[in-house]
Amino acid sequence: MNALFKYLKGDRVIWFIVFVFSIFSILAVYSSTGTLAYKYQAGNTEYYLIKHFLILIIGLGLMFFTHQLKYTYYSRISQIALFLTLPLLVFTLFTGTNLNEASRWLTLPLINVTFQTSDLAKLALMMYVARVLARNQEDIDDFKKGFIPVILPVAGVCMLILPANFSTSAILFLACFIMMFIGRINWRYMLSLIGVGIVLGTFFIILIYQYPNVGRFGTWQNRIESFVGIDNSPDGDYQMEQSKIAIASGKIFGKLPGNSNQRNYLPHPYSDFIYAIIIEEYGLIGGIFILLLYLILFYRCMKIVRGSPGTFGAFLAIGIGFILVLQALINMLVAVDLLPVTGQPLPMISMGGTSLWFTSIGIGIILSVSAEIEREKEKKAETEISEGKNTLMPEPVPEGGKV
Repeated sequence: MNALFKYLKGDRVIWFIVFVFSIFSILAVYSSTGTLAYKYQAGNTEYYLIKHFLILIIGLGLMFFTHQLKYTYYSRISQIALFLTLPLLVFTLFTGTNLNEASRWLTLPLINVTFQTSDLAKLALMMYVARVLARNQEDIDDFKKGFIPVILPVAGVCMLILPANFSTSAILFLACFIMMFIGRINWRYMLSLIGVGIVLGTFFIILIYQYPNVGRFGTWQNRIESFVGIDNSPDGDYQMEQSKIAIASGKIFGKLPGNSNQRNYLPHPYSDFIYAIIIEEYGLIGGIFILLLYLILFYRCMKIVRGSPGTFGAFLAIGIGFILVLQALINMLVAVDLLPVTGQPLPMISMGGTSLWFTSIGIGIILSVSAEIEREKEKKAETEISEGKNTLMPEPVPEGGKV
């Protein structure tokens, strides 16, 4: 174990949480993909297990690589990432793979691999906002130098994600808003931002009901009406009913791994509703345990913020940590019918390539900040030991003299 920790730098608790999430992810995905295997792989249930295992291994490899890189390098990387993200989002919006009237996926030429560009956008934007806030602390109260450089990329990225993925756009904007608040952006600008958000949100809801057949408007309208209980269609709340059945049947201790029944009826039990499957198989205890792990993860991020040697590292840790835990909480709240269906996966647990990979990179960046804190402590300890030896050394005695 000590030999392993020799190579794993950074917060050991976060590494442990990642290990536990990985175990739960493998078990839950294998259990919930049975119907998918019979539908598309002629009953080969090991196909999705092996595929997910390989994706998970690659994700852990990305996490290991990113945590080895000094966190200050991500300041410049964020510029490059955001520069690539904006045209990719535009390209995806108009030419991306369309599913359920939403263009979220982009197919890379030559290698024929699809990925969700919003996952890249989330990480790129959080890093860039951390960079801008850290660099502009001296002029943070100024509208042109402090507020505009932050809000323009945030608004641009969120608006490009919004047409295809409202929930991701909202989560990303909220996370950036929290970072701006922590970064001491002038409270007048923040209040103005809230006012603009309320106006635009009201206008957006009006558009949904005025033009239900345009793009994703109809889908969002159905989800809102299903959540508030005014949807009269026969399958309007089918997903939530199946999710609640899964949770209720899990009781305290669950049905044990592999014994889920609702995985055969619940849409997307391996991604959007994987938390319901976890509760069904591991019970209320298992559900609370997963929730606690995410809360502990956020607590460790806060601890990293307090010990960060630089402002940029502090913003990185709090920003990435907040958006990961917020996404997890939203997934859980959807599963227990406290929020409308959003389509957000459970970070580090749900099946999905790009989501898991970019989540792994995000956690790797947090660990990179934590690793730098460790290096600073080691240098300080070495300096204190060295200075201590110098002060404890006895004065030289003259030759032939007495002590």
